[in-house]
Amino acid sequence: MSNEKIIKFHIRRYDPLKDEKPYYRTYDVPVKKGMVVLDALHYIRENLDPSLAWRYSCRMGVCGSCGMLINGSPTLACNTQIFDVSETEITIGPLPNFKIIKDLVPELSSMFEKHTKIMPFIVRDEKELDDPEGEFYLSSEQLEEFLQFTYCIKCGCCMAACPTLATDQNYIGPQPLAQAHRYNKDMRDGGRKNRNEITGSKDGAFKCHYAGECSRVCPKGVDPAKAIQIMKRQLVFDFLKIAKKQKPCEKLMGPGKGEKKNIPPAPPYTVQG
Repeated sequence: MSNEKIIKFHIRRYDPLKDEKPYYRTYDVPVKKGMVVLDALHYIRENLDPSLAWRYSCRMGVCGSCGMLINGSPTLACNTQIFDVSETEITIGPLPNFKIIKDLVPELSSMFEKHTKIMPFIVRDEKELDDPEGEFYLSSEQLEEFLQFTYCIKCGCCMAACPTLATDQNYIGPQPLAQAHRYNKDMRDGGRKNRNEITGSKDGAFKCHYAGECSRVCPKGVDPAKAIQIMKRQLVFDFLKIAKKQKPCEKLMGPGKGEKKNIPPAPPYTVQG
């Protein structure tokens, strides 16, 4: 007896070069246990309809390329077991809140542009970066302050789930704001004051209604909603000038500058050169 089951995939199709408006097309796909939605899309394009377009790359939940709307929830096609979603039929569409290039391919440029604006990098004195004397030491406790926010893969699922962004495309959105928080909490960084001009603007953190959908759909367990709420408090403290002074860590640990605390020395070379 075959362990395959036929599942109907209702896929939203739209080619702006020839279609007046989006429409749905249904495909019958034989599914086995262990297949993910990305496998079904490959089956459709290779066996039923070569014109179907979608985006993917790593196929292991790392690159974030295959974000799409699966039965009403933004998620990654490569991480979604078909039988975990349904055993009868599945509806697939592109991520909401973005323009569509074709079929299931969203135009993510708006998110990346906003991400760039929040300065997603360590801001330090130019001299320190151009001519470093050693290593900027970061303790494990300091790392915990922002570690989970470093897991963002920029898939756009949080942006697609955001109800504020759905009604206001000028809103910066959960992905860029969470990454601004990530760098603000990094003790090696000194750029919070500059980022505040963007995150505290009329299109920044205070537009968030705290629906929490961004955190619910994140495939990597990042909590953008939490980051934005912490950011709101920090913005108020900064505005009232009652926040702790923002001073990046200055401890440079290099050769001849002392040992790192609680970190054993490197083992000796095993190959003599």
